[in-house]
Amino acid sequence: MRSDNGTILDDMEHVSATAVTDAAGVVTGWSEDARRLTGHTAEEVVGRAARDLLAEDPPRSAVTALKGTVELRHRDGSLLTLVLDACPVLGGDGTPTGYVITARRPGPAESTLAGQAFQQASMSMSVFDTRQHYLRLNDVACRVMGVPEEALIGRFFPDTVEDAEHSRGFLANLRQVAETGRPARYESFTGAPALNHEHAWTCEMWPLHEDGSTEPTGVALAAFDSSDQYWARQRLALLNEAAATIGTTLDVVRTAEELVGLLVPRYADFASVDLLEWVLGADEPPTVLEGDIVLRRVAHGSAHEGTPEAAVHLGETDIYLASSPPARAVKEGRAALSQAGEPDFMRWVAERNARAPAGRSYRKGVHSLLAVPLKARGTTLGVAVAVRIAHPDDFGADDAVLGEEVASRAAVCIDNARRFARERTTALALQNSLLPRGLPGQAVVEVAHRYLPSGSLAGIGGDWFDVIPLSGSRVALVVGDVVGHGIPSSATMGRLCTAVRTLADVDLAPDELLTHLDDLVTHLASGDRDEEVAELGATCLYAVYDPVSRRLATAAAGHPPPAVVLPDGTARLVPLSAGPPLGVGGLPFEATEIELPEGSVVALYTDGLVEDRDRDVDHATEELCRALTARTDTLDDLCDTVLKAVLPEEPGDDVALLLARTRALGADRVATWDVEPDPAQVAATRQAATDQLAAWGLEETSFVTELVVSELVTNAIRYGEPPIQLRLIRDRTLICEVSDGSSTSPHLRRAHAFDEGGRGLLLVAQLTQRWGSRQTGSGKTIWAEQSLEAPGF
Repeated sequence: MRSDNGTILDDMEHVSATAVTDAAGVVTGWSEDARRLTGHTAEEVVGRAARDLLAEDPPRSAVTALKGTVELRHRDGSLLTLVLDACPVLGGDGTPTGYVITARRPGPAESTLAGQAFQQASMSMSVFDTRQHYLRLNDVACRVMGVPEEALIGRFFPDTVEDAEHSRGFLANLRQVAETGRPARYESFTGAPALNHEHAWTCEMWPLHEDGSTEPTGVALAAFDSSDQYWARQRLALLNEAAATIGTTLDVVRTAEELVGLLVPRYADFASVDLLEWVLGADEPPTVLEGDIVLRRVAHGSAHEGTPEAAVHLGETDIYLASSPPARAVKEGRAALSQAGEPDFMRWVAERNARAPAGRSYRKGVHSLLAVPLKARGTTLGVAVAVRIAHPDDFGADDAVLGEEVASRAAVCIDNARRFARERTTALALQNSLLPRGLPGQAVVEVAHRYLPSGSLAGIGGDWFDVIPLSGSRVALVVGDVVGHGIPSSATMGRLCTAVRTLADVDLAPDELLTHLDDLVTHLASGDRDEEVAELGATCLYAVYDPVSRRLATAAAGHPPPAVVLPDGTARLVPLSAGPPLGVGGLPFEATEIELPEGSVVALYTDGLVEDRDRDVDHATEELCRALTARTDTLDDLCDTVLKAVLPEEPGDDVALLLARTRALGADRVATWDVEPDPAQVAATRQAATDQLAAWGLEETSFVTELVVSELVTNAIRYGEPPIQLRLIRDRTLICEVSDGSSTSPHLRRAHAFDEGGRGLLLVAQLTQRWGSRQTGSGKTIWAEQSLEAPGF
């Protein structure tokens, strides 16, 4: 290159031809590329055109680079259009002493009309060569980059971008378009040097071709600021995530924690959830919220160290002043925005910092707060507070709308959890009130029991158990399971338990009792045709143990069979013909009787112990029998051992377990006499009973016992049928039983003043603790019990 200003010309790169002019536009130097490019000298190319360009706007030319075009015919006859760029060379006084002018072929975007459209476009547009160097930028692109076009022309794209990750993705797409010739679309989220906040960009890239060329000679790029659409998608994604991640459990605290986890860190740097006191209790919501608001902290979280989470500990109550943003949100029922500098905001921050431990106060960067009420079904439950510290943007109106939407969804989930917890507590309290609080002490069995309510979302079930004392020192063991969960199942369980106790008081055999119970359920089902009867489909196992004969009679209505552990350590299930569930009908109930050695353990349980969706029932039953053989000090310990070994980790149903260790009444505690049906035998029978009481050391009961024996034996001889038998049983009470072959039961009645009879059973009822009758296979038995409360009995 030849030039009087050779040092200037030698520094020129990435240009097609360069010339240097004086202040008047006279060419004083040019590059050798001018003739090769145009077929003319630099003077011929830029001389007059440069002088015309500089004459257009002399004041502006002194400080600003100029652009223009020139058209001329090449030596070969073709018409050329060249783009001229004039850059002033300033002297010491600030006035131009000359110009450096470059001439180059225009790209597709630099034709006269296309160039105007390129420059006037409202989007950022750029042109790159195939090596990803800048060729052109429009004014919008220059504003985004924060530098004039001259500072970028010829520079490699990655050298102009600070965000390395953004640079790699962008560069890869530019190269792909240049190499393949196919357009590409690229979306990115990054900062811009001239912008104070991050933006989302949607970039369209397409190849540029010279006339007649099939290979790309450049790449054009148009970048759209899609921040509004990006943030709209982000808000929609946050709402979708809220629907999927909030409310996964019916637990109030866990739901609040899920809300905080959603907000921090992408929506806020700190978030907390505070609820009104009544939400966590059993109280009704207040009708009006006035003045300062008392809230209980249930969840909070922070994205940065130093945020004063400890200003209010989890589980503690806090008083929010009426003017504070959280209190306003609760009372007004809408989001409350507060920014740094506002009095309410500054008071709130100062109060938080004053209560926070050392080193845990809000940093100076805290600048925005959003308090959103938690409202569900028209009732305010509490407030969610979000604070921005490192996040550059303040909360705005769009953030408030988004916060209200997310809070609304979370509030419904919290309210569902609250309702579930309340119903569960009510059902559990009802069930506990209906279950036996303390099983009556029995001389013939030692009992232990466990009831575990379901922890599943379905709620409390209707499992129940009972131990019912019967006449003759016998005892009834009962377990049952009601279909369904919640308060209705608990109420149903109470009705069935009462019905079983009523029928057991009649001293029915197990199969007969279940038959009557089934009839009752069927009757209820036929009476309530419009509503489902909760008792329908319930199961029940009823067993009666007689300590005198050591026999266990069992019948079941759709219930798992009991397990028995013998004194030698072997365990097995009782072979049982289980009938259908209650109310189903179709098959009769059958009783099974087995004889048990003294010291055997009978285990009654509900299906929740052995049945589960992921377990085989037979395998679980084997585990139960194996666990029952464990050696423990007490039955309570054995209950715990069985539950630990057999119960699933997360049982999906209630579990009731009842263990009974049998005892026997030996011959030394039972006396039996056969009585001939002759009135003369009454005196001899009475004397025999008196002698037996003396042998047992129960002389003090002789008077009452003689009267009871005389009355019952006389009635059996007079009104009953042979065979007649008298039996005395010494247990915790003294039991007198008289059996005969008649099935006619006596009835207590009030005798009139002049009646000769009818007072015997009345005297028996008055002198004994209780009395009654039961049907047997060969007739009936009349019995009466006397309390043995004196020491030594």
